[in-house]
Amino acid sequence: MTRVEDKHLIEQKPRVRLDPIPKGYRAVDERLEDYEECAICLTAEEAMAEASRCLHCPDPATCYQACPIGNDISEALWYVEKGDFIKAAEIYRKTNPLPEICGRVCPSETTCASNCVLSKREKPINTRGIEAFVADYQRRHGGVPLPEKEPPTGKKVAIIGAGPAGIAASEVLAVKGHDVTVFEAYPTPGGLLVYGIPSFKLDKSLIQWKTDWLQDLGVKFVVNVKVGETISLDDLIEQEGFDAVFLGTGAGVEATMRIPGIDLGRIYQSIDFLIRGGNVPKAWLPEHKKEPLIIGKRVAVIGGGDTATDCLRTSLRLHAEKVTCYYRRTEAEMPGNKDERKRAIEEGAEIVYLSAPVEFLDRDEDGNVDAMVMIRMELGEPDESGRRRPVPVEGSEYEVEVDDVVLAIGFWPDPLLGETTPDLETQKWGLFKINQWTNETSREGIFAGGDAITGPALVNAAIASGKKAAEGIHKYLTEPSLP
Repeated sequence: MTRVEDKHLIEQKPRVRLDPIPKGYRAVDERLEDYEECAICLTAEEAMAEASRCLHCPDPATCYQACPIGNDISEALWYVEKGDFIKAAEIYRKTNPLPEICGRVCPSETTCASNCVLSKREKPINTRGIEAFVADYQRRHGGVPLPEKEPPTGKKVAIIGAGPAGIAASEVLAVKGHDVTVFEAYPTPGGLLVYGIPSFKLDKSLIQWKTDWLQDLGVKFVVNVKVGETISLDDLIEQEGFDAVFLGTGAGVEATMRIPGIDLGRIYQSIDFLIRGGNVPKAWLPEHKKEPLIIGKRVAVIGGGDTATDCLRTSLRLHAEKVTCYYRRTEAEMPGNKDERKRAIEEGAEIVYLSAPVEFLDRDEDGNVDAMVMIRMELGEPDESGRRRPVPVEGSEYEVEVDDVVLAIGFWPDPLLGETTPDLETQKWGLFKINQWTNETSREGIFAGGDAITGPALVNAAIASGKKAAEGIHKYLTEPSLP
């Protein structure tokens, strides 16, 4: 009997009274000594108990509506409650090509859990933890079977970028019978999943497993090739014979600051800091990033998003003694995940609000930063983002001594493809312009998705965008155009 047939037999009131299963997290002293995942996965008993709190709301449930990928969460939880973890994993994999990833990195504040009706009682179901558990369980108990592929179409598709959007698109297109090749600029596929998200949040072996699984499905990966630099987009189409292209190049160009001293040594961009700070296996590092970081005792991180928090926590694992985040607004305007911020503070990081650097100093003239001139801020009227604008307080400058500075102040799309591909239109911040229904760009047969069309967003949104674009590509390749 399925959930749909049996849900009317559920007594909701007793379920409302059940308390959530506490989320496991490793002790501070233990997790600071390595880069292993900090969250402790649910046990089978815990997953079943947590799933048994689901009220199985009438369709469409609010949790389902909040999931960009469209996971049938209630249906999956029904099977988890009954102990049928394989069936639950299959339900997630129908819509999500990366459930073990989303189950670890989707923020609880802005996803399905926050839209659970039980959140009104501050008892939302740990949907994220359950998704990770069943996906892990399936891999360890028989593995994830390859889907049956449709007959070969004879069409070749190039995927540019092996991040979450590219991975999602490649799977959809391979299942539909297309010949898929993924081009990745870095030494291993994964994009931000490998080179942006720290290992203490996401075990990198999960991405390696997915890459191997996709290769078994027939997807080919070509690494260390930056399209637009190593080979042009037009060459892929005209010389290599690709019938369609998907651009999943993300938003990996980091913003910087236009203030005196910005070019001093030991001022790092956040991704460079995370990559070289121990979060990526050495074999996966580009040659120009293999030199390990040796940092001082005092690290300042500028910014307020999740990447800033990741840099704080990485600094602490590199044994910095004083790690401080400087953010120009208040905590109320901070865009990062509250839970991750809490973990950083537990581990020893500090956060200074309403403060921003105006100059970096090199007092001993060795070419490296050793102090910052800061200015205090106050909040003015809201800006275009809806957040109150930070306004410098005249005469409030003060100095802070530092050994290293990490800039985590935002990301932009790489302009390379837009600049090297004729008639490929971009818009604000260099984002690709697309048809909102199909994700096709201004160039026929070239589609785009993920952060390259939205700017920095969540992994689940990139996956949804990649799937949507893949459907557009399939339709373009298989349905005759109207005269």
